[in-house]
Amino acid sequence: MMIGQKIKRLREQKGLTITELAARSGVSKSYISSMERDIKKNPSIEVLSRLSKVLQVEIGELVRE
Repeated sequence: MMIGQKIKRLREQKGLTITELAARSGVSKSYISSMERDIKKNPSIEVLSRLSKVLQVEIGELVRE
């Protein structure tokens, strides 16, 4: 599973919209959307860190194959 798919699955499990995740993480909606659609494949550690905090998972869980 790709990083974007994991982020989408975790976001939906938490009942968050892309808008809510963006607001809480400080990562733009368009960037999150691009990741979830597998357009952006290599997000920075900073982006992963922000998203993982909101999604309450370790960064490793997002990047592990």
